[in-house]
Amino acid sequence: MKHMILAASLALAATAAPAGDNGLMRKDAAMGVSDTVDAMVTAMEEAGITIFARVDHGAGATSIGEDVGDMQLLIFGNPQVGTPAIKDDPLAGLYLPLKVLVFEDAMGATKVVYEDPTAMLGKLGGVSEDAGYLQTMTGALARFTHAATN
Repeated sequence: MKHMILAASLALAATAAPAGDNGLMRKDAAMGVSDTVDAMVTAMEEAGITIFARVDHGAGATSIGEDVGDMQLLIFGNPQVGTPAIKDDPLAGLYLPLKVLVFEDAMGATKVVYEDPTAMLGKLGGVSEDAGYLQTMTGALARFTHAATN
């Protein structure tokens, strides 16, 4: 009986986790960092998404004589989707626009990481877990990262 309760508890805990660890979603990419980010940019531009910035953390570190490896942060969004979140809770502006980090890990593999919108914005008091924009953001992140990792 104890084993059944433990097994049920573990199963429930495994399904209750919102997304990855601490809401972080992780994917492996077959291409290098720049090519992976390029693929995401292409998919986003085709969908009419605004690319606000492409931050090259690797180049920034190199400019001061440091090495963090190949690493880029893509910042993007759609005001039609993000504005309702900010209207629901102005603090959503701390988390938006959306971001995806692409980096090369210690083993040379390219990783794609982003924060699940429900986990990210759900900690704010004014954002409802069933807000339509959360599903839109989640779907967009899944679609764009899929385009770059498959």
